[in-house]
Amino acid sequence: MISPILQIDNVLLSSDLITEEFCCDLESCHGACCIEGDAGAPVTLDEVMHIEEALDTVWGDLSAQAQAVIDRQGVAYTDRDGDLVTSIVGGKDCVFTCYGADGCCLCALERAHRAGRTNWCKPISCALYPIREKQFRDGSVGLNYHRWDVCAVARRKGHELHLPVYRFLREPLVRRFGQEWYDELCAVAEQLLSKA
Repeated sequence: MISPILQIDNVLLSSDLITEEFCCDLESCHGACCIEGDAGAPVTLDEVMHIEEALDTVWGDLSAQAQAVIDRQGVAYTDRDGDLVTSIVGGKDCVFTCYGADGCCLCALERAHRAGRTNWCKPISCALYPIREKQFRDGSVGLNYHRWDVCAVARRKGHELHLPVYRFLREPLVRRFGQEWYDELCAVAEQLLSKA
């Protein structure tokens, strides 16, 4: 049996990241994670600075309602739990939500980055989803797999592809923790799965 909690360096992680399967299916969900919920995406002060630097570049991609919210309260606010999060429109939509021609919700920050218009992509909390990160006072980090109804199609697609969460999120995990850490995660995963 796989232990529910694993540790690599100062990162505690749920074994669900290894045993659960996941693959975003944007054609089916239309980016619901950016427009559902009651708070914005968690951000750090450094990320707020990057967002503010990219704001002029993405401003024209934002809705008039999003622009009004940003003018009123900025790109981020402190939610009822005391967490710094991106500002939202109408109590749910991230202000950086924009839509493609197919009606899919996209991130204006990520779209600008992919088009080479900015050097910074998007908050790591967005890139890591469905992983949720928690910072502890001792400097350690906790990673948990977040199950959300809007991602049912992603779980189904991940199962069809036999794609574990940690493999699906290779790029953002490397961005957040480094290649060496990720390689160690892969080694731990292979060892655990071989014993399961």
